[in-house]
Amino acid sequence: MRLSPIAISPVAALVREVVDDCRAKPAPRATYRLQFNHTFTFRDAASIVPYLADLGISHVYASPIFKAAKGSMHGYDVVDYGLLNPEIGTREQFDAFVEMLHAHDLRLILDFVPNHMGIDGGANAWWQDVIENGQMSRYAEHFDIDWTPLKLELRDKVLLPFLGGQYGEVLERGELKLACEDGGFLVRSWETPFPLDPRTYPFILRLAQPAVDATLEDDELDRLEFESIITALERLPAPDDPEPAEDAIEVRHREQVVARHRLAALWERSATVREAIAEVVTELNGTPGDPRSFDRLDQLLNLQPFRLSFWRVAAEEINYRRFFAINTLAAIRQEEPVVFEETHRLLLSLLAAGAVDGVRIDHPDGLWDPAGYFRDLQRAYIRELIRVRIAPESDEAWAATQLEIDVAIDAELDTIAEVDRRWPLYVVGEKILEHGEDLPADWAVAGTVGYEFAQAATGLLVDAEARALFDRIYGRFTGDKIRFPELAYEMKQQMMREAFPSEVNVLTNVLNRISERDRHSRDFTINNLRAALREIISCFSVYRTYTTCDELGVTERDQKYIQAAVAQAKKRNRVLDPTVFDFVQTVLMLHATDNPRERLDRRCDFAMTLQQLSGPVMAKGLEDTAFYRYNRLTSLNEVGGDPSRFGVSVEEFHRQNRARGRAWPLAMLTSSTHDTKRSEDVRARISVLSEVPTEWRAALNRWSRLNRKLKVKIDGALAPNRVDEYVIYQTLAGTWPVDGLAAPDRAVYTLRIQEYIVKVAREASRFTNWVNPNDDYETALTDFVARMLNQRRSRAFLADFAAFAAGIADGGLVNALAQQALKLTSPGVPDVYQGTEFWDDSLVDPDNRRPVDFEARRRGLADVGESRLADLFAERRDGRIKLALTARLLALRRSQAKLFSEGEYNPVAVEGPAAAHVVSFLRRSPEVTLLVVVSRLIAKQAGQHGLAVDDPETWRGTTIALPENGGERSWSNVLDDSDEIIATDGVFEVGDLFRAMPMAVLVSVCDTGDEAP
Repeated sequence: MRLSPIAISPVAALVREVVDDCRAKPAPRATYRLQFNHTFTFRDAASIVPYLADLGISHVYASPIFKAAKGSMHGYDVVDYGLLNPEIGTREQFDAFVEMLHAHDLRLILDFVPNHMGIDGGANAWWQDVIENGQMSRYAEHFDIDWTPLKLELRDKVLLPFLGGQYGEVLERGELKLACEDGGFLVRSWETPFPLDPRTYPFILRLAQPAVDATLEDDELDRLEFESIITALERLPAPDDPEPAEDAIEVRHREQVVARHRLAALWERSATVREAIAEVVTELNGTPGDPRSFDRLDQLLNLQPFRLSFWRVAAEEINYRRFFAINTLAAIRQEEPVVFEETHRLLLSLLAAGAVDGVRIDHPDGLWDPAGYFRDLQRAYIRELIRVRIAPESDEAWAATQLEIDVAIDAELDTIAEVDRRWPLYVVGEKILEHGEDLPADWAVAGTVGYEFAQAATGLLVDAEARALFDRIYGRFTGDKIRFPELAYEMKQQMMREAFPSEVNVLTNVLNRISERDRHSRDFTINNLRAALREIISCFSVYRTYTTCDELGVTERDQKYIQAAVAQAKKRNRVLDPTVFDFVQTVLMLHATDNPRERLDRRCDFAMTLQQLSGPVMAKGLEDTAFYRYNRLTSLNEVGGDPSRFGVSVEEFHRQNRARGRAWPLAMLTSSTHDTKRSEDVRARISVLSEVPTEWRAALNRWSRLNRKLKVKIDGALAPNRVDEYVIYQTLAGTWPVDGLAAPDRAVYTLRIQEYIVKVAREASRFTNWVNPNDDYETALTDFVARMLNQRRSRAFLADFAAFAAGIADGGLVNALAQQALKLTSPGVPDVYQGTEFWDDSLVDPDNRRPVDFEARRRGLADVGESRLADLFAERRDGRIKLALTARLLALRRSQAKLFSEGEYNPVAVEGPAAAHVVSFLRRSPEVTLLVVVSRLIAKQAGQHGLAVDDPETWRGTTIALPENGGERSWSNVLDDSDEIIATDGVFEVGDLFRAMPMAVLVSVCDTGDEAP
C-alpha cells in the first residue's frame, strides 16, 4: 500500500516508512495457545519451542503474562501492567524464552486485558491508593467509580463488598483488625489490607496523645513532632472536598508521604510513641463478646472514603463497574489517555523491541469505545516504534514533534482503512458475534479470535434432519419444553434482577433525569422507565451496539439492532405504555429534541453506558446460565453459539468462510480455547448423537431405568433431576475413553465428571447456585456419578454404556479430524489450544487447564514423521493421527503461506448419493490450487449401509466436479502417500480420494504461464 508519490514532510515520510516496515512482516500462519501460571513458566515454554517449531507453528499465543493476583491460574486479574508476573518468571527468563522463539523463527502474540484489573488481596497499588484517598487519589479516574450514587450513605465513597458476613457481625467478631505499619494505618479483613485515609489518622493519634504527652514531658522535640504530625495530617485536603484546589491531589500526596515518613521515624526511635499507639490500636480493635468495645473502630471506619460490606450487598449497591458480576475485577477507563498510557507502557515497549509481534485483546465489548481503543492501540504502536527509532534527546524534544507525528500516523491509518485494512500491528479482538452479526468495519483489527468458526465447524457436523426427533427426545426425557429464545430472554431478565440491579438502577435514574427535562417525557415514572430498560436490554439480539459521541453517532448497523430490540420489547410487554419504549429508543438513537435544556451529550453518555451493561447481561444470561439449562445437544452450547440452531448447512459454512476470506483473511480460527465449555473432540463426539437419534433415545431410557435406584429424594422429588441426568449421559458420551474406562483411571475420571456436573448445576441455577450452594442437591449429584461409575454397583449400566460409547467413538474421531482439517485449511489463522494436537477430552475450566504432557507429544511427533497417514488412521484411537494430520497441514501452510493468507475461496459442488456427507472447497492463488474434501455425518452415512466409517463403499457413486481446467492437471494428496492423481474428465470419485482416510487435501502447482483452475 502506497500513497500517491507527492511531496510529503520528513515526519510523514518517516511514519510511512515505519508503517510499511510493519506491514511487510510475515503474517501469522498458525498459533499455539499456552496457558501460563506458576505451574507452567517461561522456562517451561522455552523448553517446548523446538517441538512447536517442528509442529509447524509460527506464533506462540500466550495467556496474559503481566503481574496478576497471587496464585492466579489464568492471568486475567492483572494487578500491575508495568511488571511481568513473577510467578511465571523474571524478565531475564522471559527474554530467554523470546530468544528461543526467534532462534526457531517463531514469534509471540500476547493476550492483553485492557478492560479490568484484579483488586483482591491488596496487591493492586492503584486500587489501594483509591481506597486510601478516595477522589483525591491520583488513580481515582483510572477506575469506573460512581462517587455520587443513589444511596446517600455511599456518596464520596467506594463500596468494598469483600466481607464474609454482615458488617456489624464481622466487626464484633473481631475480624476487622486495625494495624500500624510503615507510618500508616490500615484495617485487615483476614489477609486483605484496607489502608485508612491519612486525614483520619488523627482520630487514632489524638487518643494516644495524652499518654505521649505525659511520658514525653522531658522530650519536648518528640512531643512537638508528634503534635506537628497530627496537625499536618489534619490539614490534608479532604477526599470529599466539593471544591478542591487545582493542585489538591498532588498536595495531598506530597504531604501525606512526608507525614507518614515522619510518623514512621518517630515510631522507630520512640518506644513511648510505639507503646501509646499500640495500646490505642489494641483498644480500638475491641473485645469479641463486648459489642460496645467496637464503637470507636466503627466510628473510624465510617470516616473512610470506602464502605466495607457483606459481599452479597454488591449486586444492589456496587458503585464501581466490574467485569461481569465479579467483585474482585474492577473495570478501568481506557478512554482516558493517561490510563491508556500507563496500562500499555510495558506492552508497547515489548512490541517496539520486537519481543512481541501481536496482541489479542480480551473483552473489547467492555470498553467505552472499542473502535477508538483499537485505533489508539495502532497509533500508539507506530508512535512507540518512531520514538525508539529517532531516540529523542529529551521528553521536551519528543513532545515538540509528537503532534505532527500523530497527525501523520492518523493519515496513514485512514488510508489503510480505505485500501486494504492490513494494519501495522496484528491485533485480534475477543468479540463474540451472534448469528448474522458482522464485526464492526471500523475496528482496526485483523479479526476476531474465532469463536464463530468453532460454531460453524461444530454445526457442520450436526445432522439438521434430526432436529424434530431430538426435540421430542429431549422434551420427553427431561420434561423441559421451553424454547431457547424464550429461555435466553428469561435468563437475561433474571440477571438484571439478581446480578446487575445496581447497574440497572443507575441507568434508570440517568434516564429519568433525561426524561424530566422535556415536557413530552416527564410523566414517565421511574418504575416504568426501569421496566422498559430491562425489556429492551433483554431483547437485544447482540451483545452490544457501538454508539459514539463523535460524528459517527449511531451507525445504520446499530440502528437496526436498537429498533429490533425495542419492537420486540413492545411485543413482550403489552402492559407498559408503548410510548415509554419509543422514548427510550429516541434516546438510544441520539435523536435531537426541541428542548434547549436537553443536551445531546447526556443521551450519548446514557447510550454508551448502557452498551457497557448489555454485554455482561447477555454473557451472564446466555453463556453462563441459559447454555447450562438448555441441553438438547450440548455440543452446540458454546461461546457465540445458538443452541436453538440445530446444525449448520454446507452452504452456510461456505458463506462464512468466503466472507471471512474477503473481509478478515487473518482472523483467528479456533476450535478449543480456555473458554470453551467442551473441547473440540468432546463436541465432535457429542455431535454424533444427532446422527443416531433413535439409538440415543433407546439408550437414555435403558440407562434411566438402570440408574433410578441411584437417585435420592429431596423435598419429595428425585435427585438429580432429569435435565442434569441427561447432561451427565451426554458428558459421558463425549468424554468416555476410546479404549474404555480402565480401573486405574476410574477415580480421576469420576472426580472430573463430579466437579463438572456440580459446576453445570450451579451455573444453571435451578437447584443450586454459586451464591447459595445447595449441599443436599450437590451431594445427590456427586453420589449419583460415583455410584453410576462404580463397577460393583453399576455393572449392567457400565457394560451397556461402554457398548454405546464404542459405537459412536469412530464417528466422533472422524468428526474431530474433519474439524481439524477444516480449521487448518479455511481462510484465517488457525489456533491450536495447548495439547489438543492429541485427542483431548477436556471440559470447562479448570478441567481444560490441566497440565499438558509435552514430552509425549514431542515423542509422538518424532514417531509419526515418516508414517503413512493411512496406517495412523487405522490406529486412530491412539491419537497419533490427529498429531500427524496437524503437522502435515501446518507444513503445507508453511510452504504455501501466500495461498493461505491471500488465496481465493470457492465452494466445490459434490454430487451423488453421499453428497450431503461431503464438504469441499478450493483455495486458489496464481501459483497453487488446493482442493479440500472432508466427510461429514459419516456415522449416519456408514450406518445406513452397515459399513465401517473407513469403508470406501460408503462413497460409491459420489463425485466432485472440478472447475474448468482443474481436471487437466495432476494433483497430489497431502494426506495420502500414493502417486499423483488426475481427475477423469474433470471429475474425482470421492471414494478414490478417501482411500487413506475420509478426507483429502489435494495440491496442484501450476506450470509457468498456466492459470490456476
